[in-house]
Amino acid sequence: MSRELILALNPRMQFTRIAVYRMNSPVFLKKINHKPEEIGDFKCFCDQTKYRAKVIMDELKANDISIDEIKIIIGRGGLIKPVKSGVYRVNEAMIKDLSNCEFGNDVVNLSGLLAYTISEQIDGAEAFVADPVVVDELEDIARITGRPEFKKRSIFHALDQKTSARRYAQSIYKKYEELNLIIAHLGGGISIGAHKKGRVVDSNQAYDGDGPFSPIRSGSLPMGEMIQMCFSGKYTQEEMMKMQTGEGGLYAYFKTYSGFDVCKMRDAGDSKAKEVLSAMAYQVAKSIGSMYPVFGGEAVDAIIITGGLAKDETLVKEIRGRVEKIASVTIYPGAEVLSALSDYGRMILRNETEILDY
Repeated sequence: MSRELILALNPRMQFTRIAVYRMNSPVFLKKINHKPEEIGDFKCFCDQTKYRAKVIMDELKANDISIDEIKIIIGRGGLIKPVKSGVYRVNEAMIKDLSNCEFGNDVVNLSGLLAYTISEQIDGAEAFVADPVVVDELEDIARITGRPEFKKRSIFHALDQKTSARRYAQSIYKKYEELNLIIAHLGGGISIGAHKKGRVVDSNQAYDGDGPFSPIRSGSLPMGEMIQMCFSGKYTQEEMMKMQTGEGGLYAYFKTYSGFDVCKMRDAGDSKAKEVLSAMAYQVAKSIGSMYPVFGGEAVDAIIITGGLAKDETLVKEIRGRVEKIASVTIYPGAEVLSALSDYGRMILRNETEILDY
């Protein structure tokens, strides 16, 4: 096969991680940092598409990557309509929903847009997303809220959580579909999912403000006070949305998007950083505990903690100490987004997975 390279993309707030694989072998890995002054003037994340696509292409060329050998360009998917788990070809309908922020404005939307834009510049390349954040396997009872006008949506780190679940299952020589797992992904956002025999039947709606606060999201807030603030006349709708997603959580306290920066502050003796990080760990543990009743009395086989912040031993220790009586705790530090995407890319090349229509 002459055109066999896979380009995996994972755009984040101030950087884009890219990886090039030739089947099982990584050829090139890079974290491309974006200066605030370069992306600050873009009103919507989707407006950054051409800028980031050019930066990625320039980086590939500068490192002598054989552009014409790239066959698959794949991202983790964004805020689109609810879909089942799997691989989707990026089509016009998906581009429209991502570009118009039809289901939400988040940096993750850039995954599909970048994949498509870059694929248009490479003859014969195709664009895909895999296990988007809107994979929906919720049980009906989990959708019901205290107001009939509102229904809970499934928005969580589907790719990372399902990859970690399958990795754990393989490590104990069982199938993912045989296990009950609670998985906490600790990244820029924090999502906790109840994986019941291969389906994520409940999770916190992290993007919209449900569950623990995270490095950039405020999590659950006192609703009464939030409503009063909305109608105080002091803030626009856009400002309120930023308070919730993008400038909430650790950012609101320390003005940094990096959870690791706050961890370093704690380790250097900053008492405020220690207090706020402990509160975040406390909220993560509460959310993990809240998933236990979802299994209806069945045993939980394991609690898995994954994501970038799972690298911080102090944070993980605080969470583990509060939840390990529910089930054994396994840590998979770091996000495996790029390697997971490359796995899907290989399956596409080998015709080992169904390509779903959006």
